[in-house]
Amino acid sequence: MYRFLLSRQWVILTLVGLVLIPVMIKLGFWQLHRHEHRVAQNQLIADNLHADPVPVTDLTAPGRTLPRDDMWRRVTATGTYDTKHEVVVRQRTAADEQTIGYYVLTPLVLDQGPRKGTTVLVNRGWIASGNDLTRFPDVPAAPKGKVTVTGRMMADETTENSGIKDKPGLPERQVMLINSEQQAKALGRPVLGGYIEQTAPKPPGGKPEPVPEPDHDSIGPHMAYAVQWWLFAAGVPVGWFILVRRERRDRLAAAASPADSAAEAPGDGADNAAAEGADKVATSAADTTPAESAPAEPLPRTVAGSE
Repeated sequence: MYRFLLSRQWVILTLVGLVLIPVMIKLGFWQLHRHEHRVAQNQLIADNLHADPVPVTDLTAPGRTLPRDDMWRRVTATGTYDTKHEVVVRQRTAADEQTIGYYVLTPLVLDQGPRKGTTVLVNRGWIASGNDLTRFPDVPAAPKGKVTVTGRMMADETTENSGIKDKPGLPERQVMLINSEQQAKALGRPVLGGYIEQTAPKPPGGKPEPVPEPDHDSIGPHMAYAVQWWLFAAGVPVGWFILVRRERRDRLAAAASPADSAAEAPGDGADNAAAEGADKVATSAADTTPAESAPAEPLPRTVAGSE
């Protein structure tokens, strides 16, 4: 009774199940790896945020790509802000992650250390965009004179690692990406790779709004998704087995039904034959006319002379 498994319908169903099982298992491991990556990144962020700050020149140099392990590392830089070449970075969200505005990106010219005279980019924080996006916005003034900045070291933004499209033809002193190579070309002097996300000193009045530190507590739903995919993979053979049992049961029931309806007991057959014979006799009697059943009466004799 399992020959139905060789039918076209069941062969296709079985093959689909065999394909789905490894695919679901692989998707589960993909989500597991994303979970592990998120956990490792959270740990890296937490370690670097709590590490003692180091001079920015210890981690980067002009034209250098910041290693991932140095991301979010606390650094210090001492120098003078070059507000003349300050730019704003378009389409950035505030701390509420909803309001769109600008990041204020100001070059800081180092005046001490082995890289004296070199420039490092400092993201001083977020400001509202205002109503006219075609002009340079009103930016809170940067501190004048010598200043020591503390912040998180960040890697250069590119279209590949940020997902932001670098649009040409923007208004003057507006950019889409925070990129040291682009700013080095615009300034015409060396710029350290990466940039500093300023955390201190706090700006007067809270403007520009400091960029909040990255979330390093949540781990996301990736582990739950992994478990779900593995449960789905385990459910495929279970579901296939249940369907096979149900199909076999239905086929056995369908095969047994005609035999049960055709089989009759001997006594019942004789009684049915007798009943049919009685019905025929009754029908024959009912169809007989009175003329055929009554005896013929004798004709009267003629008496002579009666006429």
